[in-house]
Amino acid sequence: MTDLAQLPFEQLHPLDAAPQLRELQRRGVIHRIRTAVGDEAWLVTGHTEVRELLDDARLGRAHPAPETAARTGESALFGGPMGNFDTEQADHARMRSLLQPHFNPRRMRALRPRIEALTAQLMDDLAAHGSPADLHAAVAEPLPILVICELLGVPYDDRDQFRSWTADAANIQDRARSERGLGELYGYGLQLVARKRAEPADDVISGLCAAEGVSDAEAAGLSMALLFAGHETTVVQIGMGALFLLANPEQWQALTRDPALVPGAVEEILRAPAKGGGGIPRYARTDLEIDGTTVRAGELVLLDNGAANHDPAVFPDPDRVDVRRKAGAHLTFGHGARYCIGAPLARIELQAVFTQLVERFPRLTLAVDAGDVVLRRNMLTGGLAELPVRW
Repeated sequence: MTDLAQLPFEQLHPLDAAPQLRELQRRGVIHRIRTAVGDEAWLVTGHTEVRELLDDARLGRAHPAPETAARTGESALFGGPMGNFDTEQADHARMRSLLQPHFNPRRMRALRPRIEALTAQLMDDLAAHGSPADLHAAVAEPLPILVICELLGVPYDDRDQFRSWTADAANIQDRARSERGLGELYGYGLQLVARKRAEPADDVISGLCAAEGVSDAEAAGLSMALLFAGHETTVVQIGMGALFLLANPEQWQALTRDPALVPGAVEEILRAPAKGGGGIPRYARTDLEIDGTTVRAGELVLLDNGAANHDPAVFPDPDRVDVRRKAGAHLTFGHGARYCIGAPLARIELQAVFTQLVERFPRLTLAVDAGDVVLRRNMLTGGLAELPVRW
């Protein structure tokens, strides 16, 4: 089957979905495709189906024969199976039980004033720098790093070091580089755990170290997973959100006129980014049927939440950015048992950034054409390399 569509599908513009993905969506909700490394997989693009399958115990991240399983790419983080096939569900439940207390609503509410203060300082620095500037380097990148460092108890001065390791670990084209970055990140986590066991503080890593039955290896692994996911994905969301709003000036102006629209706008900019296909990898734990198509045990299933977020049956005129849209049904943070633990934190950060941006920089515009903005195509999380702006 050499005629299968192969990921990643070409995006002709950073703000537009790949035409090949749109064509597949028009044909149906499940498609046989090839991954970036040539392995066959199923791509699910319908909102209803992706939402249901995200919470379907017949799909998982582990595989009974990981060495022969289909892969999405070369990333050691997400390129292939993860975890133990026999204990996956219990292991996942344990992980959430250890992490959930650190992300409960009370703790998140308590963090909001600090996040707003950190954001205000970055806005002061941006104003002092003057126009033009790189919004990615000035705000989108540093804020999530500052926040996750404080929450976990990771020294902010180490940011260049762990940013380099997380970038290597997320590389989807060079497996050796990805494995090396992941190893360095894990070693760094072990060092932090040793420090926290000796001198505990009021932070997540110290809390994990104090939990009954948590080994150094488990504490380090969980901490570094949080460090990666807790800053890298939010960096991407801030940058892409700003790009979408500034590329649609009438939407930006709607926010400057009424900043109370920001919480809803955040949901829309979480929904809006159109990608080149792919999504969340799962492996079938048993034979199952998806929209009349039989998926065999062990096969790779990609739940394309980006495509689902552009399903016209749920989001009319899905390619249009509308800050007044009721976009709460988006699947950017997943759904069900694996719903992102850090979603409330990401929302607080995004709300702080865009509230303060529209209030302090109402005349903010792109300093380049939106089509010339450079995307990080070799990274698992994607996102922008820079975002030149002026005011």
